[in-house]
Amino acid sequence: MLDETGNLPGVRGALLADSLATVAGAALGTSTTTTYVESAAGVAEGGRTGLTAVTVGSLFLLALFFTPLVACVPAVATAPVLVIVGVFMMEPVTRIDFGDFREAIPAFLTIAIMPLAFSISEGIAVGILAHTFLRALSGSARRKVGVTLWILSAVFTLRYIIQ
Repeated sequence: MLDETGNLPGVRGALLADSLATVAGAALGTSTTTTYVESAAGVAEGGRTGLTAVTVGSLFLLALFFTPLVACVPAVATAPVLVIVGVFMMEPVTRIDFGDFREAIPAFLTIAIMPLAFSISEGIAVGILAHTFLRALSGSARRKVGVTLWILSAVFTLRYIIQ
């Protein structure tokens, strides 16, 4: 799948199509459009004629008939799965350098604010603000804070001031 330099050929077009579909879906008020990896998985397994995509599409169509059955499962029954997913999501926390307060405080605030505010975006906003603020105070902002984080920090600060 990779060329001799280790790059994925034609990836720019695929990513552009995926991003445009996501923007169009959001603009039209639909849920986020997703690209399924059946093509890449099918090619990796030897399917090169398009029959793989037809098979996957047919199976998705067949899955529609099971929607009422899945709807019968109460939301409470998903709790054990969500707990397991949460445990798996905590694994990257072990890679946070808690000895460096400039890394530990923003990470902690991000993790703590998300469930307390019932909002992933609030946790991310607070984490970005804390990261930028602490890096600026410690003098390492020039090396560790990019232009995008400065812009996001300004936007989030304005948002909290206006709110």
